[in-house]
Amino acid sequence: MKDFIGREPEIRVLTDALESLEPELVAVIGRRRVGKTFLVRHVYSRQTVFEFSGVKETTAIRQLERFGLALAKAFDMKETPVKLRSWLQAFSLLSDMLEKKNTGKKRVVFLDEFPWLDSPRSGFLAAFDHFWNSWATKQPKLVVVICGSAASWMIRNVVRSKGGLHNRLTRRIRLLPFNLLETEQFLQNRNISFKRYQILQLYMMMGGIPHYLKELRRGESVDQAIDRLFFGVDGLLREEFENLYPALFDDAGRHLAAVRALAAKPSGMTRNQLIDHCSLNSGGSTTKMLEELLESGFIQQYLPFGNTTKDAVYKLSDEYTIFYLRFIEHSKAVGAGAWINKSQSPAYRIWCGYAFENLCLKHVPQIKKSLGISGVYTEQSIWRSEGDDSLSGAQIDLVLDRADQCINLVEVKFSNAEFVVDKKYAAELENKKQVFAAKTGTRKSLFLTMITNFGVKKNEHALHTLHHALTMDVLFENG
Repeated sequence: MKDFIGREPEIRVLTDALESLEPELVAVIGRRRVGKTFLVRHVYSRQTVFEFSGVKETTAIRQLERFGLALAKAFDMKETPVKLRSWLQAFSLLSDMLEKKNTGKKRVVFLDEFPWLDSPRSGFLAAFDHFWNSWATKQPKLVVVICGSAASWMIRNVVRSKGGLHNRLTRRIRLLPFNLLETEQFLQNRNISFKRYQILQLYMMMGGIPHYLKELRRGESVDQAIDRLFFGVDGLLREEFENLYPALFDDAGRHLAAVRALAAKPSGMTRNQLIDHCSLNSGGSTTKMLEELLESGFIQQYLPFGNTTKDAVYKLSDEYTIFYLRFIEHSKAVGAGAWINKSQSPAYRIWCGYAFENLCLKHVPQIKKSLGISGVYTEQSIWRSEGDDSLSGAQIDLVLDRADQCINLVEVKFSNAEFVVDKKYAAELENKKQVFAAKTGTRKSLFLTMITNFGVKKNEHALHTLHHALTMDVLFENG
């Protein structure tokens, strides 16, 4: 069994830090359950000389006691060190031990769940500032990795720090969920044999979160897995939502209000629409909240074709959240068969369309590769236009505006069989193309492109209308 799946860019960042001739301060940020700790431990398994993890809502005294015990274990102390009374003393002892045990080789100090160490009035952050700025920056063979799920805290105190850590980060990793290919490889690695259509369905429900995926069992169907994880009385993913956002964000109520608003409008909302809908402040606090949701991968921002940044549209992109709010939160159904019953409803079919579109928007590099334009500079956007007296309304799921004077207008359709383009639908596609050309005034060549699960049936309408017909298999490519 292969121990590790994917994460090549992130591994490269960590190995580059290891090979650097300068001291390195690396921050790894990502939502909970995404595999941050596993990544760091995997890459630095031989170089880590000290690892310590914070505990949520624990006093500074308890954290310091645990820190002392971790030091004793890491550095083979015959006796537990003196009772630590402050973080300044704790980091001073850590630097002393690192100097005494200096082997001349590159060493890694890994501080996990970093935000949880900063309990009220503990002085932790000031002490870490002092440790890094007064001692660690003089150690060319040292890598310090700080890791945390609490996005609010990490962005405010590390990434955007105005204090002692201002501009001190040397490298930063934003760890996102697996893509479809990595999800497929992860399941294969665990000897779970699903067809790609089934993997795609699972991804649309729980996303590429490793911790969720490892709960799947061999010999279990997708429907059985969803029944157990989402509709079981003690199902992991039935209870997960209550803890997910509060663990990541301070004052998570505003984040949840925005997420719920976006869940109710799959086509997305502008910043001003969100402010009005959720009664949010129009100032910096809303900007900060949206930045935190973006940083954690829960929402994505899209610039409508031909519009400016102020017209950006925000869409909820976290599969688990979308599925939970749509089918689980207010459901009274529990136990075996609950999901099979729900999956026969019209609401499920509507959700499939939105979820598949969302999935395609996350795999644009793979789509570009299948179109043979990976090396062409491309701007990705969405587009919709209201009808008027002269033209009908139209919506394009994905616009790939290319530097080679071409534009791919991408239509996404979820289907459990080969998709059939009939005369009526072909006319709709041609109308979209004409409305887009008229409304935008573009002089570029327009290529109608379709992505469906099992491809498009070859008939006169499809051959006349479409320039490209892609299947879900392209989404599983290595982008």
